[in-house]
Amino acid sequence: MIALLERLRSGEVLVGDGALGTLLMTRGLRPGAAPEALNLSHPETLEEIARLYLEAGADLVTTNSFGGSPARLRRYGLEDRTEEINRAAVLAVRRAVGDRAYVSASIGSSGHLLKPYGDGDPGEIAAGYERQIRALAAAGADLVCIETMTDLAEAVLAVRAARAVAPALPVMATMTFERTRRGFFTVMGASIEQAVHGLTEAGADILGSNCGNGSAVMGEIAREFRARTDRPIAIQPNAGLPEPRGGTIVYPETPEFMAENAKALVKLGVAIVGGCCGTTPEHVRALRDAVG
Repeated sequence: MIALLERLRSGEVLVGDGALGTLLMTRGLRPGAAPEALNLSHPETLEEIARLYLEAGADLVTTNSFGGSPARLRRYGLEDRTEEINRAAVLAVRRAVGDRAYVSASIGSSGHLLKPYGDGDPGEIAAGYERQIRALAAAGADLVCIETMTDLAEAVLAVRAARAVAPALPVMATMTFERTRRGFFTVMGASIEQAVHGLTEAGADILGSNCGNGSAVMGEIAREFRARTDRPIAIQPNAGLPEPRGGTIVYPETPEFMAENAKALVKLGVAIVGGCCGTTPEHVRALRDAVG
């Protein structure tokens, strides 16, 4: 495959995949269970989902490793299997996509607030990220995707960890913002301007936002990113905000609605358009058609 960053710098727009957790739940993931444990017990399920997103037109397919850091796996007594779990996450996607899509190695938060606000020791959290990313890179991931981050300090730790142990891999870092009266901020108080500065200094190649907002609001966030950076921007909205309906949670944005907003994102200069919570292969297929 042509190198990811080379394609983005040439002006090509790439399509990411959609939600993973919701599809896993429809395939037997129990509430409260570790999603990453399925990498070992049911790798065929991860392969099936990856194949669905590939067939829908995704250029980047995400691994089931969002909670694969030692700190997060410790909750389930799986810390000692960190390398095994992350390796299996990459291999499941690779078996499904071959060289037809990039394997995007998902890295989520540690689940701990960093000191002095919580009990998370920055050195320990950073070492955990290095351990996870080393395993993902060794298994053959094509890029590191640090996503759904709300604490800029922790996101910076993850980006630096990727640079330290996998310097050859592109690093994408996306944060989750909320609209306030003063503009967009993460729940930990980081503005888009601060995020751009911090992530760029740490060495992220691709910046942006995922989760927390529907596709229309993400257009406003994308505009602010574009005004503050010349690096490729990735935007992965939810299919709207979740709504309770008939005892279940529904994400209201249709594939067609999201696709129309994706066209606006591309006009703003967004380089990677994908989906987060509530999105499905049908949403990705519509995104593929929209950005063509």
